[in-house]
Amino acid sequence: MLEAAINSFRIPDLRRRILFTLIILIIFRFIATIPIPGIDREALNTLLEQNQLLGVLNLFSGSTLSNFSIAAMGVYPYITASIIMQLMTPIIPKLDELSKEGESGRRQINRYQHYMTVPLALLQAYGQIILMQNQNVIADFGLFSADTWLHSVAILTTLVAGTMVLVWMGELITESGIGNGISIIIFGGIVASLPGSVGNLVFGGSFQDNVIGTVAFVALGLLTIVGIVLLNEGQRRIPVHHAKRVRRGRMYGGSSTFIPLKVNSAGMIPLIFAVSIMVFPGLVANFLTGSERPWLRDLAGDLANWFDANTLQYQLIYFFMVVLFTYFYTMVVFQQQNIAESLQRQGAFIPGIRPGANTNRYLTGVLTRITLVGALGLGIVAILPYIVSQLTGIQTLFLGATSLLIVVGVAVDTMRQLEAQLMMRNYEGFIG
Repeated sequence: MLEAAINSFRIPDLRRRILFTLIILIIFRFIATIPIPGIDREALNTLLEQNQLLGVLNLFSGSTLSNFSIAAMGVYPYITASIIMQLMTPIIPKLDELSKEGESGRRQINRYQHYMTVPLALLQAYGQIILMQNQNVIADFGLFSADTWLHSVAILTTLVAGTMVLVWMGELITESGIGNGISIIIFGGIVASLPGSVGNLVFGGSFQDNVIGTVAFVALGLLTIVGIVLLNEGQRRIPVHHAKRVRRGRMYGGSSTFIPLKVNSAGMIPLIFAVSIMVFPGLVANFLTGSERPWLRDLAGDLANWFDANTLQYQLIYFFMVVLFTYFYTMVVFQQQNIAESLQRQGAFIPGIRPGANTNRYLTGVLTRITLVGALGLGIVAILPYIVSQLTGIQTLFLGATSLLIVVGVAVDTMRQLEAQLMMRNYEGFIG
């Protein structure tokens, strides 16, 4: 692997791509350190520890929300827009037609995602600031006050602009760097916070007070990484034969390939869906806590107690939500691919299965069976921090499993792209 890394820097084009990606990440981390004026840092840290939804947003913002920087929302509005577009594509005929038009159609859909990102970012920015204001993190915010409206508009505009800048930087990485740019931005934020997390584990008293528990925690963490790799890389290969055809006296086809159906086709999307829904009652409870009506305060307390991440019922509901969304998102993406129709159009077929509707039913059945393994595995990964804390006594971050899934997935995907570049030049790759 070390030799392969050295060889990658010997190739001018690949070296330029790697350095370009690193430079963009450095600029991103610099932007993440520029805070918005008027923030109470101590109150912000307390809020992030107590509010799980803000923890999710901090994760996908690349830890920029931890100091409420000018890019505090990160790329989360763009991720939301992408998910909405994927779900709406099979429903809206115009979008469905664009998805079948190749590269030009994908560019148009991507343009719509950018348009959708702006109002989503604006709504998210406003909601975040209102929550911050209610928790005394920020002051002097009010769009409908003559004294503060200009200052408020400036803050909202800055946050929306920060999100769009990060999206632009991510697309630059995709075009001129290595890996998926949006994923690399999130990856960079998680990795940047890793030294602090390790330092808190080693020097924060957990290691000295519970050596056996800490060692077990590290061992389970390594096993989790192995499990995530196996989950992401596992696939069922469906054999496909191409019929022989004669055109202008030449014979075409007759070859055999396969369709790789992944065990976990949904990636981290089910975790995002499930976490967003599970933390919503807690967010409502935060808004109702300060109500003057007693029954609203009691309702807020009940919501907060029932949807506490440290309770068993919460983890069980979270597990089933992840399994449900894994199946839902996998089937949505599978239907958009139209694999059976593409095979029939190309004159290809699965041995023993008739083309058309029978092929679609067969592939759907296989995908349903292998997704069960992926869904259960993803659900276990989701609740693993709770299990680890119960076994070792070491309190882990609620979002630790999601962070691991992102880091491992992005790292494997990036190394695979480097491997492809190296293999084209007859070098030994990172994987294999």
